[in-house]
Amino acid sequence: MFFYHIALLGSPLEVLTYRAFERIKSGYIVKVPLKMKESFGVVVRAVEEPSFECQTISEVTARFFTSAELERAKFISEYYSASLGLALGLFTPHESEKCAFEKFFVTPPSLTAEQQKAFEFAKSHKMSLIFGDTGSGKSEIYIALVCDALLQGKNALFLLPEIGLTPQLEARLKAFFGDLTAIWHSKLTKKRKSEILSAIYKGKIRVVIGARSALFLPFYDLGLIIVDEEHDESYKSNSAPRYNARDISLTIAAKEGVKVVLGSATPSLSAILKIPYFRLKGTFFKSAKEIIYENAHNELSKALLGQISAALAKKQQIIVFLPTRAHFKYVTCKACGKNIECPFCSVSMSLHKNINALKCHYCNFTERIPPRCLACGSEVMEAVRLGTAEVTDKLREIFPSCKIEKFDKDEITTDAKLNRVLKSFQAREIDILVGTQMLSKGHDYHNVGLSVVMGIDSLLAMNDFKAREHALSLAIQIAGRSGRKEKGKVFIQSKNCGFFEKYLEDYDLFLEYEKNAREGLYPPFVKLMRLLISHKNEAKAKEICEKSVQILKEYADVEIVGAGVCDISKIALKYRYFVLLRSKTAKPLLAAAILTRDPFIQVDMDPLSFS
Repeated sequence: MFFYHIALLGSPLEVLTYRAFERIKSGYIVKVPLKMKESFGVVVRAVEEPSFECQTISEVTARFFTSAELERAKFISEYYSASLGLALGLFTPHESEKCAFEKFFVTPPSLTAEQQKAFEFAKSHKMSLIFGDTGSGKSEIYIALVCDALLQGKNALFLLPEIGLTPQLEARLKAFFGDLTAIWHSKLTKKRKSEILSAIYKGKIRVVIGARSALFLPFYDLGLIIVDEEHDESYKSNSAPRYNARDISLTIAAKEGVKVVLGSATPSLSAILKIPYFRLKGTFFKSAKEIIYENAHNELSKALLGQISAALAKKQQIIVFLPTRAHFKYVTCKACGKNIECPFCSVSMSLHKNINALKCHYCNFTERIPPRCLACGSEVMEAVRLGTAEVTDKLREIFPSCKIEKFDKDEITTDAKLNRVLKSFQAREIDILVGTQMLSKGHDYHNVGLSVVMGIDSLLAMNDFKAREHALSLAIQIAGRSGRKEKGKVFIQSKNCGFFEKYLEDYDLFLEYEKNAREGLYPPFVKLMRLLISHKNEAKAKEICEKSVQILKEYADVEIVGAGVCDISKIALKYRYFVLLRSKTAKPLLAAAILTRDPFIQVDMDPLSFS
């Protein structure tokens, strides 16, 4: 008789002990009985016979994880304070042993002298960062690195912060690597996922482009991971285990010898201070920009409309950025000043005119627009804070002969829609594209003569230690979409023009300023951990929070930065409290998570969001 620790796939439970009548290798997936049902689990290790009675493993499947993947999962479980079953649930198992790769020959792209230096720099480091201005030709360097990995008989993984970035990159990579390339993301059909996995198992797909979930595909001989737009917060998961795909990639580089290359025009301070980097300045195409500032917050002002008119007269295309989608962020009563809030969350509902309804962007609750204020009965309601839909409607009224499209998550719901809009814009069938952060993320808009940034102050004012970095990065990314091949203009509305004037064209200077502002207080100089308490009973949530604070007050190795009600105090009928902890290293924080362990506490190691 043999005994094993089994981690139940996708389960928050700790490992359980089962027996078997045969030897089973660690990493193999088995079927086991659990509470009158059968579940799948992973053999973690063989153990001595326990003192208690064990149930018997029902079936040993042919699917398995490699020893390296098992170690990765253990690291994720420990560092992000999640069960091993949840960590292993991120991975896609292998279904066959390693196949021999066919020989592959490809001609790498031609590089400029500076690009060649960046390429050689990345080749000579196990982990590196290419800090390249928007339009400096980072993509060609990435392709050269992929070519080098394939010629060495290795596979390559190209991570992007979200699937919206994949169409143009897919076309570029397929031009070099043909059918060896595949796209991986959560919206693929089950059939397509099965086809891709089969090709990966057989060694017929060697280059995968995908969002963070692609990091857990069943690769053999993975030689290169490229993390593009490494600064983007989309690499951080918002559900347990709350891992950061960029950081996991760097861990793989350190422990497994896989080469990792980060890239960004606006790299995070953490990457700049911790990773060897190559500074790639200038643009690949000759271009020039004029930056125009307006001391305004978020309005279609006379000056802004004048710039749009001038660009349209020159037959130039325009992109308009706003941080808020829908028509307005809030609907407010003019009599009593109250917003219409979601009945399940402590947030204001957003107005969606196309469906004549209010919608909560946290729990997706939707209701008809009420005829009067629910608080005071007044019928005088107004909508405040412009969103993409409202700006699109107003611009269509002002410029009726122009083709104006919206580019946000409400509009771009499928890959087909994304491809349609991008192709139409590249074909100059769209004059003005109005959108949210999707506009900033890696798309090439070669004919844009005017980039407009509105509402950026709302991001700058967020209660987040990365607010300045986030707002400036976004402004630079949007600005970089203008004048890619000829002279362009950038129009920025802000009540903080001095900040953007100082740093918009000198991100290196901003990084130095930000380094001095954060030293000793915030990452990357210290580590943060956030305990999030969520409970349907508000008194219980408060009690758990207070109990955690009392426990941690006795623990000298961590500092309690703050505790109490979350900014968004309720989501989906659950009341939310938090405890924010700080320490010089991760180890005391991980110990603090164990000390305060509770089923109603979620642990967020290295948090990026505090809402």
